[in-house]
Amino acid sequence: MKDAVARRKATIRERCMHTGLLCFGIYAIACAGCATFQRRLLYFPPVFTPEQVDEMGKFERMERWLGPQGTQLGWKRLAPTQPAQGRVMLTHGNAGCAFQCGRYANMLQQVAPLDLFVVEYPGYADRAGKPSERAIYDAAAEAFEQLPTNGPTYLLGESLGTGVAAYLAGRFPDKVAGIIMLAPFNRLAAVAQAHYPWLPVRLLLVERFPAEAHLRNYHGPVAMLVGGQDRVIPQKFGRRLYDGYSGPKRLWEFPHADHGAVMDQPVEVWNELIAFFEKPQ
Repeated sequence: MKDAVARRKATIRERCMHTGLLCFGIYAIACAGCATFQRRLLYFPPVFTPEQVDEMGKFERMERWLGPQGTQLGWKRLAPTQPAQGRVMLTHGNAGCAFQCGRYANMLQQVAPLDLFVVEYPGYADRAGKPSERAIYDAAAEAFEQLPTNGPTYLLGESLGTGVAAYLAGRFPDKVAGIIMLAPFNRLAAVAQAHYPWLPVRLLLVERFPAEAHLRNYHGPVAMLVGGQDRVIPQKFGRRLYDGYSGPKRLWEFPHADHGAVMDQPVEVWNELIAFFEKPQ
C-alpha cells in the first residue's frame, strides 16, 4: 500500500515537472518570437505609391523636401511670410507619414513665420528601406544637416518621434534652439514593459529609443505635453522624462486627453509654446 502511494506521488511530481517544463518552453518560444519579430510589433508604416503620396501631399499643401542630389528627405511647407524667423523640424509618430503633417504648419504658421520640415522614415509612405531605430536616426540626422542655418531651429516630436527628437538634440545640441515633445516617454523599454508585463521586455528589446539618455547632452529649453487618458504612452512616462531633465523646461498636462488629443492642440496652446521659447531662459 505504501509503495503504491509513493509511486503515485512520484508520478504526480513527474507530471508536474513535465508540465512546468512544457510551460517554460512555450514561454521561451513566445519570448524568442517577440525578440525576433519585435520590429513588426513596433512599427506600423503606412505604404503608398509615389502618385498617391503626391496627391495627398498636395491636399495637405505640403511639398517634397529633397536633398542636394535629389534624395528624398521628407516634406515641407514654408511660411507664407518670407524670410522666415526660423524653422521647425518634425519627427512624426509611428502610424503616420510626413506628408500628413500639414496640420502642424496650420497652427505654427498662425503664431509665427516658421518653416516646417518633416522628415520621412525609411519604409514609410513611398520612401525606400525598412524602419529600425538606427535607420530612423540616420534618416533624421541626414535631414537635420540639410536644414537652412539662418535663424533658430526647433524640434517637434510626436509619440515615437519624441525619441527621435531627443536623439537629434543630443547629437546636435548647439544647433537646436528648443524642443516640443507631444506624448513623450523616458525609455521605450519602460513603455513596452507596461504593455507586455508578462515578458522580460528589457532583456528582449532591441529598439530602445532611450530619450532620457540622449537629452543628457542637451541643455536647451524643452516643452512637454502629456495626456491623462493616454493609453498608448501613459503620462507617467512623460513625467519621468520631464522630472529627469535638468535644463529649462515646462510641462503641459491635459487630464482628459487621450493619445490623439495630445497631438491636436488649438492655436492658443501653440502661442504658449512659442512664447516659452522666446522668453529668456
